[in-house]
Amino acid sequence: MNIKTKVLTVCLVVAFCGAHAWSGIHENAGTSAGAFLKIGAGSPAATALGNAYVSVADGPQALFWNPAGAASASTREVGLAYLDYLQGYKARTLAYLHPIGKTIIGVSFNYMDMDDFDFRDEWAQRLPEVGVPVQNFVGGISVARGFLDQKLQLGATAKYITERLYNGSGNNHYDNIGFDLGAKLRLVNWLGLGGAIVNIGDRDDMPVGLRLGADWDTRYFTLSGEFMKYRDDKVRLGFGLAVHIPEDLLQVARFDLRVGYYTRENTGINTEDSWVKDIGLQETSKVSFGFGIYSSELFGYGASIDYAVTPFGALGTAQQLSVSVQF
Repeated sequence: MNIKTKVLTVCLVVAFCGAHAWSGIHENAGTSAGAFLKIGAGSPAATALGNAYVSVADGPQALFWNPAGAASASTREVGLAYLDYLQGYKARTLAYLHPIGKTIIGVSFNYMDMDDFDFRDEWAQRLPEVGVPVQNFVGGISVARGFLDQKLQLGATAKYITERLYNGSGNNHYDNIGFDLGAKLRLVNWLGLGGAIVNIGDRDDMPVGLRLGADWDTRYFTLSGEFMKYRDDKVRLGFGLAVHIPEDLLQVARFDLRVGYYTRENTGINTEDSWVKDIGLQETSKVSFGFGIYSSELFGYGASIDYAVTPFGALGTAQQLSVSVQF
């Protein structure tokens, strides 16, 4: 085992061993408002990597996962993403990064809704649909900056959160202000560490979460791991592998192939999507995969496309696509 592997192993053990102290189902499981904040809308790269993204987050997608990653931006960049989640739930996101000297200012918007909801009364009789039963929105302003020649990156986000749920007799509204704090550290090129505290706010309502992770980054692959704990959920672990084909080899663009594993519960057998069965993932919701394409000279601009897909067993399949442009 070489020195790089030893150091990475130690870092992952330190990050993940704390999981055992926080393990088990929390007594307040499922009681937090704003549960949609735990969905990785706006970050298909994170989803494809099994949510192991806190130490490698960068660009507009970092605003939804670890705001410190936005500090790596050197030009203005705008990103759009669309998430087709489960049971008709969809999300549309917009993120913009603007450098001001060494400081990066970010603005993000995330709108989510659900239609075609099957309303039932206490006798399981179907009720008529009532408009759009679920509408959620998050708007955020972020600040990020790099220090020590970008070896240390720090970031913070302030966000306004609103949630509207139809409960059968009317609409319930939930509004709050939340904050995310994040950091990334890369003392050597091949080893990265990251951490973020997300959804800081009213502890009785917000799904406050802690993310800690590390990555081993090389020219041809990146291996990442992440520990995640929300106040109303048990510990979750994510692991991701991204295989890189550098832009100078393809002469057109950089291509990343991603696969991830996340310790969520299995949710039955998928009998609807035949392609999921063809690849042997009809009985798991723990595996995700996707790809990323980045070109530094597309029509004179830097541009990227990221895609992720996650089978959720009997619940269906979630897919997310994002496009970003540097200018």
